[in-house]
Amino acid sequence: MSDVIASPSVRAMAARNGIDLERLARDLGRQTIAREDLDRGGAGAPPPAPADNALWRVDHSEWGPVREEPLSRFARLAARNLSVAASVIPAVTHHDSADVTALEEFRASMKADSQARGVKLTGLAFHIKALARVLREFPKVNASLSAEGDRLILKDYVHIGMAADTEYGLVVPVIRDADRKGVARIAEDIADLAARAKARKLRPDEMGGASMTVSSLGGIGGEGFTPIINPPELAILGITRAEIRPKWTGAAFEPALMLPLDLTYDHRVINGAEAARFLRRYADLLADPRRMLI
Repeated sequence: MSDVIASPSVRAMAARNGIDLERLARDLGRQTIAREDLDRGGAGAPPPAPADNALWRVDHSEWGPVREEPLSRFARLAARNLSVAASVIPAVTHHDSADVTALEEFRASMKADSQARGVKLTGLAFHIKALARVLREFPKVNASLSAEGDRLILKDYVHIGMAADTEYGLVVPVIRDADRKGVARIAEDIADLAARAKARKLRPDEMGGASMTVSSLGGIGGEGFTPIINPPELAILGITRAEIRPKWTGAAFEPALMLPLDLTYDHRVINGAEAARFLRRYADLLADPRRMLI
């Protein structure tokens, strides 16, 4: 008797696409399999593993001392999914920046009030709130492409994934219905999910079904990067560290806190102009945080 938990429609779809549910469950490290898991499992064969490629068949010990360290299950799964995403999706990254001077001033003004409520009001909470707002305005970005590539699945919900770096690998917990939540509630969700991610206490249903993912490296640094899309999502937003830069006001240069933004998108569905408009709208919301509260 199979231990895999899946609905009849998911089992039927797996059978049609030749996907072994038992093997997929083992690869994912959980028993419950949803439709989006089949999109990953049936997205075509992954590229050759290093063990199958002569370029990797090297005796490194010929050149000096070495030691081996096995990859964790999470790291192996991430490597497989990233390899598939990079080989299947025609991805393009659009770069822009946002003036977050007013946002950081507003966040600082709310610090004492939020602390009194037991909430750490991080910049990421505002990013997720703004992103949820823009995804509602751009339904094609808030969608997924079918496994056959012949239709869009347009979603009447907005769930935002946040990439979390843990000692056992990268995980992506999901904030549900981010468009219906205030910034304070989103901040609470971020703190809760991040803490349980590090403690390995996330439930399987808290790591799937995102509309889009945010990968923030602002706490580490950098001026930009090209994040890889997390299928079956169509885009991912990368954020790095904000810096004070001169900004032309029309009359003079003034210091402004500018935040680099990197949007990687699936060019099969999203074109360059739409991606540029999406990221510019997002930057406009960050520039005036009052807009995202209306």
